[in-house]
Amino acid sequence: MRGYFTTARTREAEAPLMDSLPDGTLMRRAAYGLARIAARELERHTGAVAGRRVGLLVGSGDNGGDALWAGTFLRRRGVAVTALLLSPGKEHAAGASALRRAGARFVDATDPGAPDEFDLVLDGIVGISGRGPLRPRAAELVAGLRAPIVAVDLPSGVDADTGAVDGPSVDADVTVAFGVLKPVHALAAARCGRVELVDIGLDPGEPSFAAYEPAEVGALWPVPGPGDDKYSQGVVGVVAGSEGYPGAGVLCTGGAVTATSGMVRYAGPDAKSIVAAWPEVIATPDLESAGRVQAWVVGPGAGTDDAAADRLRAVLATDMPVVVDADGLTLLAREPALVTRRAAPTLLTPHAGEFARLTGEDVGADRVAAVTELARAWGVTVLLKGRATVVSDGEQALVNDAGASWSSTAGSGDVLSGILGALVASGLRPLTAAGLGTRAHALAANLAAHGESDEASGGLGAAPVAAGAMLARLRDAVRVLRASAGARGDLA
Repeated sequence: MRGYFTTARTREAEAPLMDSLPDGTLMRRAAYGLARIAARELERHTGAVAGRRVGLLVGSGDNGGDALWAGTFLRRRGVAVTALLLSPGKEHAAGASALRRAGARFVDATDPGAPDEFDLVLDGIVGISGRGPLRPRAAELVAGLRAPIVAVDLPSGVDADTGAVDGPSVDADVTVAFGVLKPVHALAAARCGRVELVDIGLDPGEPSFAAYEPAEVGALWPVPGPGDDKYSQGVVGVVAGSEGYPGAGVLCTGGAVTATSGMVRYAGPDAKSIVAAWPEVIATPDLESAGRVQAWVVGPGAGTDDAAADRLRAVLATDMPVVVDADGLTLLAREPALVTRRAAPTLLTPHAGEFARLTGEDVGADRVAAVTELARAWGVTVLLKGRATVVSDGEQALVNDAGASWSSTAGSGDVLSGILGALVASGLRPLTAAGLGTRAHALAANLAAHGESDEASGGLGAAPVAAGAMLARLRDAVRVLRASAGARGDLA
């Protein structure tokens, strides 16, 4: 898994090295890696390194020092370097001295009209200890740039621990992370661009949260073995859809079917539509006749009237794992004891508005902390939807960046809840199921948008795709993920 480490943990990991190495060694290690990546970006964008022009946006902290030292290494490769000082006289002394000796140009960036004719820019304005948006002059300077930007450890103006932005900030094309990945690299991936990690010798310990790699998703995805039958693969029950929202039941059930569930049982008022779309589903009009399942999904388009509330209570009264989504969450906000008293696993899948209804307050800037707090307080697993989906069971947390916003469309959450129900029914714990399901769901959306067969298709745009098209590519997404793990065996 890919781990992410808070500012505090990063500083703790840096401390032993800072104490044991000669002064400045760690900064020069980081800067050398930064310069190497910057040179590669120059070659990619312009076809050459020597003779190209690089601007350094230099703040007063260590990130400014990293940029200055990287500029020194680039000068040695024949790059014309200009250091734009945003706090003249407060720049990192050793880095500035080395860069001056290398023959770079220094400019007071607080003066109007600072040059911006560069082939590449390094953003060293603020580092992981910085808070708040860019100051007015820095924001003005960044807004006037036309060259690609390589951020030093993180884009300036974006919070390192939460990814929050509350004013002007840098939108980087590439972010070069030093030593470890920080929360910003997952929670604000759109601001970071492509993230490159430079090893500087840190031993950070356990991460603050993690993300599944594609190969891990493919290896963990449940597929039938030689001794399996339709019951042993997991039977999921779906309580979704209503006269007002029949499509929600169809999409949710389709997500469960397509995620390779052994059997799907539907219980609700829209049985005819479900069977017309998915003839392999066992559809009944009520819970009493649904039969045995290994997990339930309840809520998508199911309504919030008394009958819907009764169905939710009946499902949550079972000893089976339950995924609660959409209308089910609205009902649950009125009666949280339905889940806080449960012993069986429960997975809640709110978007930001539903989260606010459940807790009585907005998610806030620190989404990981908010989700973890709710999960711990209610004794459940919580999946907070968004481009960066956050999942926590109160102890561990996972984040999945979707790569783009293709899945931000009506019905997308219905598909996801069906996928999650199938994965939980297969025997996976809710945290694992949520981590796998969100990854496959995001990839299916990217494939539907681009018709390509790898994860690199994400991030090329932000227009949504129809939930049905996403569902149609779910099996393809799982095949891609399994192929990345070297897994064999076709999906039915």
